[in-house]
Amino acid sequence: MELMKAVWGPALKRVEEEVADMQEIVEEEGESFEIAPWDYRYYAEKVRQRRYEIDQDEVMQYLRLDRLRDAMFWVAGELYSFDFRPVSNVPTFHPDMRVWEVTQRDDGGHVGLFYFDPFARAGKRSGAWMTSYRAQERFDERVTTLVSNNSNFVRGKPGEPVLISWTDAVTLFHEFGHAVHGLASNVHYPTLAGTAYERDYVEFPSQLMEHWLSSPEVLRRFALHYETGDPMPQELVDRIERAATFNQGFATVEYLIDALVDMELHFAAELNFEPATYEKEALERFGMPPQLAMRHRLPHFSHIFSSDSYSAGYYGYLWADVLTADAYEAFLEASGPFDRTVAHSLYENVLTKGSSLEPSEGWRRFRGRDPEVGALMRKRGLD
Repeated sequence: MELMKAVWGPALKRVEEEVADMQEIVEEEGESFEIAPWDYRYYAEKVRQRRYEIDQDEVMQYLRLDRLRDAMFWVAGELYSFDFRPVSNVPTFHPDMRVWEVTQRDDGGHVGLFYFDPFARAGKRSGAWMTSYRAQERFDERVTTLVSNNSNFVRGKPGEPVLISWTDAVTLFHEFGHAVHGLASNVHYPTLAGTAYERDYVEFPSQLMEHWLSSPEVLRRFALHYETGDPMPQELVDRIERAATFNQGFATVEYLIDALVDMELHFAAELNFEPATYEKEALERFGMPPQLAMRHRLPHFSHIFSSDSYSAGYYGYLWADVLTADAYEAFLEASGPFDRTVAHSLYENVLTKGSSLEPSEGWRRFRGRDPEVGALMRKRGLD
């Protein structure tokens, strides 16, 4: 609750600023209504276009799916000495899937197999996710892991490159962060391997991997125009960077109110209450801006009591971002995003450990102290 309240106040102030910017456009267009929840995204997009002039179609010209896949492999190689070699003698359950053998660059040792299943098809679950077909272990004998990244991009016509949005590229790197977490696992028992962590620590490595998409090294090498091969112009890179904190008031408050209510519900001694009344009173108590709605209304907020992995745990996504922002600053405080010493510490103290080491202890070994919320505030532009 201390964590959430530390973020809640600055996020509310940012919402006030965002609403004022949108209200200005409403008045310029000759309208007289006040921004309501159903207006927020529409007018936020108008503010974004005016302030940052980012045409998402323009950005997509530089984001080819195959090049971004290669970019992820390159990042994993630079940080953790992983090499990815395509293999064709491994069975898959669909022709769209491709498989790479992952080895350690230092000694050529086999790490595991990485499956990539990027395209939508009938009967396939929606969204994007990482899964493990086999956990790493050393219990009875050495068993290496089989991990998979899965997406739902639309395949182009034969010979046509698949171009994706910046948001989808971030998601691609996010899920690859889970895959790297699984590949790095080096524990004795399979039940403790890979991403077998508390929810916040599962999301930490994946959210951290997102940062490398926008690193200059990756953009220069892999964000190339699909027709000309020219790198993404620096001016466009700068605009994307400036837009990174745009609308963070909305994004933070819309999520955080659910996390606050979730936690408060688990404090409640009286279980026999009317959800709609409780929700209304809770929003008033926390000072929820009238221009925003909860991301999940209580009757369908399945995280609340769906399982012990989520109960009173919706805050975990925010806590994971505290870890993420603080960890990335460790790289920046050193020589930059590809600092080998910091990467090695992260690998040895976090990624390899699974649940064989208490997460807080692994973090302290990596960072040298407990997590601090300041990096998150700077990342979201709320400081």
